[in-house]
Amino acid sequence: MDRSGKETPDLSRWLKLQSDLRAAGHRRLVILEGDRDASVKWLCSLLPVLSITPGIWTGPVDDQPASSLTPVKPVEGRRWLGQELACVVWDGWQGNPPDSFAALSGTLSAGGLFFWLMPPLAQWGRFEDPDYGRTGLDGAVEHPFAARLASVAAADSDVIRVNPAVNPQPELPQPASPPEAFQVGATEDQSALVEVVVRTGLGRRRRPLVVTADRGRGKSAALGMAAVRLLQEGRQRVVVTAPEPAAVKTLFHHARMIAGQVSGPEMGTDDVVVGDQARLQYWAPDRLLAEKPEAEVVMVDEAAAMPAELLKRVLLGWPRVVFSTTVHGYEGSGRGFAIRFRSVLDTETPHWRAVSLKAPIRWSRSDPLEPLIRRMFLLDAEGPPAHEDGSRVVVESWNPATAGDQELREAFGLLVDAHYRTSPGDLRQWMDDPAAVSWCLTCDGVLSGVLWATMEGGLAPELAEQVMLGKRRMRGHLLPQSLATHSGFSEAASQCLLRVVRVAVSAGVRRRGLGQRLLAAALDYARSQGMDGVGTSFGGNSALVTFWQRCGLVPVRLGLKREASSGEYPLQMLSGVSGRGRALVHRLRSRLAEHWLTLVPLNWPDLAPGLTLQLTDSLPAESSLNDDDRRDLNSFAKGYRGFDLTLPVLRKLSMQAGVPDLVAASSQSSLWTRAVIQGWSWSRLQSAGECLGRESGESALRAVVGDILQNRPGL
Repeated sequence: MDRSGKETPDLSRWLKLQSDLRAAGHRRLVILEGDRDASVKWLCSLLPVLSITPGIWTGPVDDQPASSLTPVKPVEGRRWLGQELACVVWDGWQGNPPDSFAALSGTLSAGGLFFWLMPPLAQWGRFEDPDYGRTGLDGAVEHPFAARLASVAAADSDVIRVNPAVNPQPELPQPASPPEAFQVGATEDQSALVEVVVRTGLGRRRRPLVVTADRGRGKSAALGMAAVRLLQEGRQRVVVTAPEPAAVKTLFHHARMIAGQVSGPEMGTDDVVVGDQARLQYWAPDRLLAEKPEAEVVMVDEAAAMPAELLKRVLLGWPRVVFSTTVHGYEGSGRGFAIRFRSVLDTETPHWRAVSLKAPIRWSRSDPLEPLIRRMFLLDAEGPPAHEDGSRVVVESWNPATAGDQELREAFGLLVDAHYRTSPGDLRQWMDDPAAVSWCLTCDGVLSGVLWATMEGGLAPELAEQVMLGKRRMRGHLLPQSLATHSGFSEAASQCLLRVVRVAVSAGVRRRGLGQRLLAAALDYARSQGMDGVGTSFGGNSALVTFWQRCGLVPVRLGLKREASSGEYPLQMLSGVSGRGRALVHRLRSRLAEHWLTLVPLNWPDLAPGLTLQLTDSLPAESSLNDDDRRDLNSFAKGYRGFDLTLPVLRKLSMQAGVPDLVAASSQSSLWTRAVIQGWSWSRLQSAGECLGRESGESALRAVVGDILQNRPGL
């Protein structure tokens, strides 16, 4: 007991537990239930005697239960990826962002303890988590996601539950003593990976390597060891990039050790020099692509946390590239990365190789914490096996919050497989959002597709006007707010819209129109509820635009800045299902078409040519060609009129119905898009390989105009 008479933790038993865990290679989750102040005081008695360095605390600095802990905000957990911690003290009373929580669990090394301060488990389903406000979930009465976490934790006998007011000295587990004490060391998997990376770095060009593994398998350490081996065997420069410098601290630590150099946490990503000039360096992704340093090998760690377009540019920018990512990632699914990025690799570098690590290196295979975190956050969720011959298709409404655990696992697995980045935070949003509606699709009884949508908009006219003017910003309501702010139409925020957040169909039954069946259900629902439209917002690419167009949606807005998640410009598409909704769609499209040829060169000069033509074709022509335009086009086609004077008419021609299709079908579609629609200079066109020079470029464009006039005489 302490001086106040309250019982304190039995320090000797906790010291023995940590020692036993370290010997077994295990880690544990400790849930401190009940009064928060009592939990903090209990920790103040325990932590000073345990091995908790390095460790972190997510609560207020003034309440820090041990001075050696590093205070961090609850949302900053992903910044610690790639590092190793002895202890995490997570103050759930300050908020529980799922991605951050799961990420920090993966940083614990053997013997590590993860303390979680929360109300009693039975209250989690109604606990008003402070983090809900960040994602618009603070209006929900029930929180099925949190209730499910409590259920999973309660069912796991390896979870240590402590209520300082009731059981300050809980029964502690006694991990079975292994024949030999667990030691962190290279596994056969890791040693083999080092050799594969070295062979890749010394081998033929254009044969990239993709490394996948769960957290704690030692892939970052292996990359560091392999990088130094490459420098020792003759490579002069190996560059490492990652979303955050902190993510590669482990890589650099092991590189310095292999190089026989002093290593410490303060050295971070300092260059590792081998011999006189050979260097291992860290470059931030943006700087790497902007400055394009000469390097024989580029390594990309935590690749799933980086946009696909950025990864493609790295792939094509250097002769030998190694991508490394986490399969069940807290920053977004590495499996989604592998599925989506595979098509790029197959197209650009068909001789790429893949290797994976299975055995954990920072803890033993029998560690109970890793499978617990997987169950809690469905990190290993996979869609059901492909059912290619299913003929009986059923679409029905579905609720993830009331689904059985296996059904939820399969549905979430479909989202993971179909989308580039799907994280535990998405699962919480899907289960807890009171405005969410969902449908599932089965083929012969097998779950084969899901659609997740959320109801947005319906703001009062006065509030909608404030949103349109940029004076107010509401949580949620992504689509109507964005349309109102950027189009200048306040009614976009006052109309009731159904935004499709995600739609996924099993790979085995794609290209059978099943995604369109799911969208049809959403459209029918919107009509039945008296809503105004169904829309979506996503990182624009041609394949997705084609899919949504087949579902009846049309482009109404293209964002001005690339998304951090996809590296693509956000594209919003909409279908009106009421008279008001159809009128809004017409006004949005007309306004975008009116401004399109001015906006593209200023804001989207680097947009993919195919997508640029596709979006141009989707917009209505603001004006038809007149006799003067046709005369100028004929003169240009025959070589009598120069490009500069004809450019306004060429741009007007690009907006005529059917013309973008004719341009896309020509061998000069990229040149036309870059020169005419996006306004590239002749020097830039030549540098990019679009033409040999101005004369040859103009000649090619004249030929395209001649073909258009011949194929469309009625223009």
